[in-house]
Amino acid sequence: MDIKAKRAAVRDAYSLAARRPKGSHPFPVGRRFAKSVGYPVALLKTIPKRAIESFSGVSNVSLLSDIQEVTTVLDLGCGAGMDAIVASRRVGPRGRVVAVDFSSDMALKARQAVDESGADNIDVVVSGGEHLPLETGSVDLALVNGIFNLNPEREKLFYELARVMKHGGTVWSAEIILKDPLTEAHRQSEAAWFA
Repeated sequence: MDIKAKRAAVRDAYSLAARRPKGSHPFPVGRRFAKSVGYPVALLKTIPKRAIESFSGVSNVSLLSDIQEVTTVLDLGCGAGMDAIVASRRVGPRGRVVAVDFSSDMALKARQAVDESGADNIDVVVSGGEHLPLETGSVDLALVNGIFNLNPEREKLFYELARVMKHGGTVWSAEIILKDPLTEAHRQSEAAWFA
């Protein structure tokens, strides 16, 4: 499968999770999964349901990261906006969060969740990570919750992430890793991208 086809297949899978979170997906989604990766129940009660029901990250990077007040945070691959909402609370009213997702369905859901949360310091943008609509050196801290493995153009993604980071800025990333090599048949399977 070529790069465009892989990218479209990943976008379609995440768009479906945004539109039908209770459907069948090749990756875990929702409140139970968010709790399993470390988001406290008390916190989840304060986040809009629409942000949680389509959550599909791999960790709780927005809680683990060293976010300071008055910081510009990039949530790259923001999904339905849960990490962006958490980050917006941590940066304070003078801080800013830019939430970026390449699925317009996920970005729409994130915008709705942000509006419902009352946060006014989050901008939700539809964009691929290889072409971020941000100025060079404009981001203090980036959150990346499980998107590197899904991008067939990782080199461009890493370059672009480095471009937008301020000198001395930090990237907090979580990703799934393999313990053993995959068989060739499994490597060619679309389901393996999310495993």
